[in-house]
Amino acid sequence: MNTLRTFTTGYGTQGNFYSLPALADQGFPNLARLPISIRIVLESLLRNHDGLKVSDKDISNLANYNAKSPGDYEIPFVVARIVLQDFTGVPLLVDLAAMRSAVNGMGRDAKMIEPLVPVDLVVDHSVQVDYAGTGDALERNLDLEFHRNRERYEFLKWGEQAFETFKVVPPGIGIVHQVNLEYLAKCVLEKNGVFYPDTLVGTDSHTTMINGLGVVGWGVGGIEAEAGMLGQPVTFLVPEVVGVYLTGKLNTGVTATDLVLLVTEVLRKTKVVGKFVEFYGPGAKALSLPDRATIANMAPEYGATMGFFGIDEITIGYLTGTGRPAELCTTVENYYKAQGLWGIPTERDALEFSQVVDLDLSTVKPGVAGPKRPQDRIDLDNLKVKWAELLAAPTADGGFAKSETLTATVIVDSKANVHDQIQHGSVLIAAITSCTNTSNPSVMLAAGLLAKKANALGLTIKPSIKTSLGPGSRVVTEYLNKTGLQAELDTLGFQTVGYGCTTCIGNSGPLDSGIEDVVKSNDIVAASVLSGNRNFEARVHQSVKANFLMSPPLVVAFALAGTINIDLTKEPLGTSKDGKPVFLADIWPSGQEITDAMNSSLKPDIFQRLYTGFSDQNPKWNQIKSSTGEVYAWDRESTYIQEPPFFDGFSPTPRDIVEIHGARPLGIFGDSVTTDHISPAGAIKMDSPAGRYLLEEGVGYPDFNSYGSRRGNDRVMTRGTFANVRIKNLMVPDTEGGVTRIKGETKDIYDAAAIYQQDATPTIIIGGEDYGMGSSRDWAAKGTNLLGVKAVITKSFERIHRSNLVGMGVLPCNFVNKDDYEKVKGLVDATFDLTGIDNNLKPMQQATLQVHPVSGASFSIPVVVRIDTPVEKDYYRAGGILPYVLAQILD
Repeated sequence: MNTLRTFTTGYGTQGNFYSLPALADQGFPNLARLPISIRIVLESLLRNHDGLKVSDKDISNLANYNAKSPGDYEIPFVVARIVLQDFTGVPLLVDLAAMRSAVNGMGRDAKMIEPLVPVDLVVDHSVQVDYAGTGDALERNLDLEFHRNRERYEFLKWGEQAFETFKVVPPGIGIVHQVNLEYLAKCVLEKNGVFYPDTLVGTDSHTTMINGLGVVGWGVGGIEAEAGMLGQPVTFLVPEVVGVYLTGKLNTGVTATDLVLLVTEVLRKTKVVGKFVEFYGPGAKALSLPDRATIANMAPEYGATMGFFGIDEITIGYLTGTGRPAELCTTVENYYKAQGLWGIPTERDALEFSQVVDLDLSTVKPGVAGPKRPQDRIDLDNLKVKWAELLAAPTADGGFAKSETLTATVIVDSKANVHDQIQHGSVLIAAITSCTNTSNPSVMLAAGLLAKKANALGLTIKPSIKTSLGPGSRVVTEYLNKTGLQAELDTLGFQTVGYGCTTCIGNSGPLDSGIEDVVKSNDIVAASVLSGNRNFEARVHQSVKANFLMSPPLVVAFALAGTINIDLTKEPLGTSKDGKPVFLADIWPSGQEITDAMNSSLKPDIFQRLYTGFSDQNPKWNQIKSSTGEVYAWDRESTYIQEPPFFDGFSPTPRDIVEIHGARPLGIFGDSVTTDHISPAGAIKMDSPAGRYLLEEGVGYPDFNSYGSRRGNDRVMTRGTFANVRIKNLMVPDTEGGVTRIKGETKDIYDAAAIYQQDATPTIIIGGEDYGMGSSRDWAAKGTNLLGVKAVITKSFERIHRSNLVGMGVLPCNFVNKDDYEKVKGLVDATFDLTGIDNNLKPMQQATLQVHPVSGASFSIPVVVRIDTPVEKDYYRAGGILPYVLAQILD
């Protein structure tokens, strides 16, 4: 296919590109009506066409894309680059180092293992909010971060010198997705004179934030990312593309956060899991770039693979405003115009979508989401009523089963032992956090302006509330300082605690013991309010059961109110210094105030200055010393970095696909079990398999750090799989935590798995709907594999986790008839056989689950084996994607 053409770049030269319009002229006349996101993926196929990884058939399949009936073919998508955060990036680097060690041990050249595309790792997941509410919180948290993570950081520095295409953005700079948006993304890239769209995958589900900039990309597990780094296409089934047609405009007082929470609610109901979502229409075209990025960021929460916006004048304005070179900005515009990809369509039928969802922006109301899921949106004026319902509702219905009113006294250790009163619904954590919102100057400045008005009226925040500000980049601090609003936030206790994900990922740090002890002993249903994107059980803090997502100004407002048991649209949130009631409307900033603050503080030179000389901005990083060389020198005494067993017994010969016989259930779970439930995350309990292991290794409890920080050590992570304190294994009724039943006894899941493995007894997991929803945690699959689980059988999977299970050699299956789940969910002591599978397994083939209860007759249940593509079968036969890629490299 001869489609190589030229266009005029912003550098005054002619650049080559693989032309989609030229392809359309070669027998694909409908190509210009395809969704923009599909066409960008098509360009990658066209450019990487080699007859092997990408064939003529692959190109013609996608060029003939039928939105109403996409078909079931797979797309081999070669991405332009990879982005990582450190929690998922460190284990990925561990796997690469282990691969080099394996190759070196075979007497081959270790340099064979080298990323083939640029890889950027941003250290943003390690900072915890140990200190908050003081002027020195930032420095103290940073000191602790480096103390806790020195081994990991030494390892990252080794990786940066060992791999030519691997770069690290050090701690204290920002959150990966905001750094990607403000700095890393270029929209158009160039190699050997050929220009092409900036595309990527990232090892964090919120990689989709970059879709707001017109960049195609989404989150994958570290397993898939490694394959992409080593030259394998990211293979996925052709998706449906749902168009979201936006009209109207947001009313005064309604924020981008309010909009994205509504979008999440609507699209969850629309069932867009595994689909591309593309926003268009006059409402989409009028949105600012940060507002688009906010909506794109939460694609995982509404279940989509992407939440995409096209490139237009707003995009170019953002690139210019964030300090990208003028030549690049012109190149981006000229390239997308030459490709016929320029602009956001405003006509409803301009493009062909699988489905169109209409949303009038003028109907969006202020709201929050919670207390346990981001899609459970509540109108702000209905929160008090809804909270009363949730508090009284049975736990089986998602409530808290609390009917009595309770008031308890707490002693706030960190604030001179001052006393305070708390109740059900009392706010204990108020965090302005997360790239979802801290990348958006309008809501951040709104929070500062609201704080300014609150201070002027003499409002204060209860001492029992842990307040924090975790900006997604140093740019936020710059414009808050320039407008004088950082000082206003400081006055209320929202001092900067670190530049990273902080509370949004569960790094909220400890509550005062005088508070936490009372919460636990009185079983108080306390609340957190945060400007994050996730609020699953036990994610924010293990002792805080009700967690609500909201805009940054609402975080400040609820902190002032001290409770979520309030209607802020009608009731005062405090009393002024002259004794008058103060309502939310009294301190809510006007649109003009926000615009004026943005215009006075956001300049391109700020971005240019703060995104150069990273080492100079964090001298502690320069003090980190590391080993050198192409092969990592493993330290067998390390409790952070260990050589994983994934290449033990490696053979380039694919294994046979065999039936599973005599399997025991290791866990039987209900609906909406998240990767936060499965994967080790948050704090490590002393009395847990992982805690006991660390104590045996000589690590004191204060130095346990988090599971996320120890993802480079499979010994810790395997012990922490399924160890979430809120997970409910139906095999042990009325009990929370990572336990199971084995031979009539209740044991930790890890300990039971060890017994089964010693006895050579295979195990399975049984789950309900949306199993594996949430973040793209590869350890949710790695840990499942290392526990000896052979198959996971559920009603349905979230996309990334199903893929990761295959990538770790674990067989995912779905019940053909979802009601069959009810037949097995109570069979604690049954044995199971999975039959009808062999080397001739076809994608989405049906198999049989034979069930043998202790009492009663055996019976059979049909299941679908969720090996979705031919290449996934290859991964499974190899024992996972990592052995598969290694075999390919060595071939």
